[in-house]
Amino acid sequence: MKTIRKAGLRPPAKSKQPPTPTKGPVDVSMPQTERLNTEEMLDNVPEELRRRPQWVVWKLEQRDGKPTKVPYIAGGVGRADTTDLMTWRTFEQAVTALETGRYNGIGFVFCSGDHYAGIDLDKCRDPETGELEAWATEIVASFGQGVYAEVSQSGTGVHIIVRGKAPDTKRGQVEAYSTKRFFAMTGVTL
Repeated sequence: MKTIRKAGLRPPAKSKQPPTPTKGPVDVSMPQTERLNTEEMLDNVPEELRRRPQWVVWKLEQRDGKPTKVPYIAGGVGRADTTDLMTWRTFEQAVTALETGRYNGIGFVFCSGDHYAGIDLDKCRDPETGELEAWATEIVASFGQGVYAEVSQSGTGVHIIVRGKAPDTKRGQVEAYSTKRFFAMTGVTL
């Protein structure tokens, strides 16, 4: 499997300035020091992903007593479906919808028509120090330098996006998907 770096998708240079608090709604579970405003998110999400019309907005809602990220159609009415490309929009449309204050964030949808896979590492990061557990550090490092990796919405996990296909599976604290899922994007790179 090729990494994003090898595929020509390079993450932006890390900013030396700490992120500024965002305007509008955000999930309060992400530490204040890691919230990004929309402009910073635009700068951090790789351009190759931004060019794809595979974006949704999401709201944090309660399902079975647990907070769940529910996808919605950016600039539209109703919920988005990760298996229906007619409910996805451009990155710009998602950001514009986010700026209305009605949503908690934006998400990138993985589908069979693209060449991306997402690896989700759960409960592997200390939100106060940013330190990763050894097993997570090993996984991130296995993709090589320059892979796009960001802090998850909770602040306690990591999302990695690579070129390639994944088996759409979950094993313990690691999930890998190529289709029918979306990542809630934060733009907070590792």
